[in-house]
Amino acid sequence: MSSDLTPRPTAWRWHKDRLVLHGPGDGAQARAGLAHVVGAVETVGALLAERGLPVPELGVAVSSRLHEGGRKYGLGSSGAVTVAAVDAVAAFCGVELSAGERYRLAMLASARIDPKGSGGDLAASAWGGWILYRAPERDFVLDLARRVGIARTLAAPWPGHEVRRLPPPAGLRLEVGWTGEPVSTTSQVAGLQRRGGRPDTAARRRFTQASNRLVEAAAGALERGDDAGLLAQIRTAQAELARLDEAAGLGIFTPRLRRLCEAAEAVGAAAKPSGAGGGDCGIALLDAAASRHICQVRRHWTAAGVHPLPVRPAAQRPERTSQS
Repeated sequence: MSSDLTPRPTAWRWHKDRLVLHGPGDGAQARAGLAHVVGAVETVGALLAERGLPVPELGVAVSSRLHEGGRKYGLGSSGAVTVAAVDAVAAFCGVELSAGERYRLAMLASARIDPKGSGGDLAASAWGGWILYRAPERDFVLDLARRVGIARTLAAPWPGHEVRRLPPPAGLRLEVGWTGEPVSTTSQVAGLQRRGGRPDTAARRRFTQASNRLVEAAAGALERGDDAGLLAQIRTAQAELARLDEAAGLGIFTPRLRRLCEAAEAVGAAAKPSGAGGGDCGIALLDAAASRHICQVRRHWTAAGVHPLPVRPAAQRPERTSQS
C-alpha cells in the first residue's frame, strides 16, 4: 500500500481476518497512516470470505488532490478514500457493488475506526450529486455485523438510515473556501458531548431539532427548484450554528469563517461553515449568472486568508441494482 500522505509504501499480510504489517516498521503507526484504506480492504475481504471467495494479492495506491502540503482540506477526503478503496478492491476481485453496498461497506469500515462519524462524506462519495442523507445508528450496525456477518448486514434494514437523490439547484453555484485551519469533526463532537451536563443541553436539543427541519426544508426547495427558498434555509442554518456556538463555546465560527460568510452575504449569497466548523472549509451558494459577484467573493476570501477551492459537486454515479 502507498499513499501521497505517507512517507513510503508498506507491505501487509493477512493474519486471521486482519491485515498486519509485513516487514520492519511500527505496525500501529503504519496502520494509523492508512487506517481508512486498511479498513476498507479488511471489510471487503470479510465479505469475500463469507462468500467463500479468496482475497487475491493486490496493491493499493492512493493519490489525492484534496490536500496541500499534507494538510487536508476538510472536504471528507477520508470518506472519499474509503469509498474509492472499497469500490476498487471489490472490482479487482470481480464483485460489482450498488451505491448502497458501496456506502454500507465503507460505513462498516469507517465506523470501526470512529463510530461517531455520521458517514455523510461516505454517502456523498457513494452516490455523487446532491443527496438527502440521514445517518444510521452506528452502534447497532457494528453490533449486527459482529453477530451475523458482513453480507447479512448489507441486506438488513439500518435504523435511522435514509438516502434520497436530489436535483441540483437550477440557478446557483456552489463555492468552497478553505481557511487553512485544520479541525477534527470527532474532537468537535466530543467537545459538545462533554458539555452534556451543563446548561447548554437545551441549546443542543434546539439545534438538533432546528437542523432536522432545515434539512427537510432545503431538500424540498431543491426538489421544487426553489433557489430562493434554498438560500433562505442556508442562511437560517448559519444563524442556528451561530446560536449553538454562542451557547456551547465551541469556536465554530473562526475569524476566517466569519469573513467567508460576510463576503458572500455582501453580494446577496448565502454561506455557512461546513463540516465541524472551527476551521477547515465554508460553503457559499451564489447566483450562477452573476460572474462579477463570484469573482468579488473569491477576491475577498483571498484577502481574508481563505483559499477559494476549484471544486464542484460530483455528478451522480450510475446506480447498479444487482449484486454479484
